[in-house]
Amino acid sequence: MSHPAPSVSSFHPLSPALAMGAVRLRVREAARSIAFYTRTVGLALLGHDGGLIRLGAGDRTLIELEVAPDASPRPRGSTGLFHVAILVPDRPSLAVVLRRLIAQQIHIGASDHLVSEALYLDDPDGNGIEIYRDRAAAEWRWQGNTIEMATHPLDMRGVLAELPADATIDTATPAGTRIGHVHLQVGALEPARRFYVEHFGFDVVTDRYPGALFVSAGRYHHHLGLNIWQSRGGNAPPAGSTGLIHYETLLPDQAAVDALADRLRTLGETVEEQEFGFAVADPWGTRAIVKTP
Repeated sequence: MSHPAPSVSSFHPLSPALAMGAVRLRVREAARSIAFYTRTVGLALLGHDGGLIRLGAGDRTLIELEVAPDASPRPRGSTGLFHVAILVPDRPSLAVVLRRLIAQQIHIGASDHLVSEALYLDDPDGNGIEIYRDRAAAEWRWQGNTIEMATHPLDMRGVLAELPADATIDTATPAGTRIGHVHLQVGALEPARRFYVEHFGFDVVTDRYPGALFVSAGRYHHHLGLNIWQSRGGNAPPAGSTGLIHYETLLPDQAAVDALADRLRTLGETVEEQEFGFAVADPWGTRAIVKTP
């Protein structure tokens, strides 16, 4: 006798204390990438051992770089990273970054998303980087369980007006900076919704951007963005390409990690046990490492 498939509502909800951890990228040149992430982004070099470069703020690792000189560029239209978003603590911190990017004549995008103010640029291997600051959560506008976001021009003069008097272009990204969200390119939205919402347990916070879905835990404006803007019908890039290797999703305790692993297994996902948690891949092979902080 066959048993009915378990109802998603029968599982424990995803912890509202979920946060994003380090993001690992494959790049081709160590020196070039270290220069970009330290001198341009403003991260500190925390370690360079075993072929892995760790960069971050304070003692927190945000970006890990795996160097592969022979790596081929990720093909256009393939799935993977759209951008990794570095969240700075406040508007003056964003002003420091903006001033540095202007001084270095870096080509940037800049947007006001109502919930946040954001700068966009690419690293030397074409990996998308967002650097942003959140507005206070009390200023976010919700309609039920849907958050209001938009893409408006950023008031760059207003941001620069909050530049600290003692700031220089060499001022480091402050402690308290972290990975705020990761935005992924997927091949189709319905399989993405099934994996990230029905199986992983994220809540949809808005699906009002054409071709995109934004999901989170704990009513954050989004921990993951999922879009098909450049990847509709796309497949995973060839193994060993530059780009995203994995990103970390942090849960508050081992019980929460184990509960999510059990949920995913029950729903038919392949869970790969690791020393500090587990790994799971979405339908296009994009890997999340789930662990405690």
